Amino acid sequence: MINFNGTIVSEDANILTQNRAFLYGDAVFETVKILNNKILFLEDHYFRLMSSMRVVRMEIPMNFTMEYLEEQILSLVAKNQMVNSSRARITVYRNEGGYYLPQNNTVSFLIHAIALENTFYSIEKKQYEVDLYKDFYITKQLLSSIKTTNKIINVTGSIFANENGLDNCLLLNDSKNVVEALQGNIFMLLGNKLITPPVSEGCLNGVMRKQILSLAKRIENLEVVEEVISPFDLQKADELFITNVIKGIQPITQYRKKVFTTAISVQLTEKLNEMISTT
Repeated sequence: MINFNGTIVSEDANILTQNRAFLYGDAVFETVKILNNKILFLEDHYFRLMSSMRVVRMEIPMNFTMEYLEEQILSLVAKNQMVNSSRARITVYRNEGGYYLPQNNTVSFLIHAIALENTFYSIEKKQYEVDLYKDFYITKQLLSSIKTTNKIINVTGSIFANENGLDNCLLLNDSKNVVEALQGNIFMLLGNKLITPPVSEGCLNGVMRKQILSLAKRIENLEVVEEVISPFDLQKADELFITNVIKGIQPITQYRKKVFTTAISVQLTEKLNEMISTT
């Protein structure tokens, strides 16, 4: 079952024929994690969604309040019996009509959810190898910082990673600096400095990125900064990890011949679980 414009319908409902998200990638989305019938970091997701809709000039319906979207998501996971732990994606797309130029800026939305096995965040003790993906580059612009359905770089990069036996790839911007991973933001520990690229470099303005920046600043003797990361910096790093809302923190154990530690990743995961268990 899915939630289509506030009505729960079967997944085989035909909504693609004139769907602008399907035809032109004219859509934005948010993926959220539900834990014990609560949407984690709901406010951050909601305001990023509203900001994304404004950036691409969609008309925001009057009923699109945070409470309304929360109700729509939770009603779906309850119907699918996934309230314990699940992920849900809400896709907002411009309504049909027109070609590149839409006939109007009104929107529809669709919510899809799947169950998750784990409730709290955890770190798997396994090898996780990455490399650079250099076939295509992310541009340093506002559109790169929001979640649109145009993710062809992430798709082709994922195929490249799979073909080369990699767990993930790191994406570069048009200045050849490291921006993010295929499925999340990138953090680098260099000595006592924790670094992540600024949003102005073209990285996603990640919800989990925001939480990790806040939590890391509470660690004694750790300097937390937003700075440019070059590919050469990766070879000097002590630790690399990827963040997103579903996984939490994914430590990178190897980049080419360089092997990394995971101490800060483990420490931040513990703090993250402490935070969500008390909210």
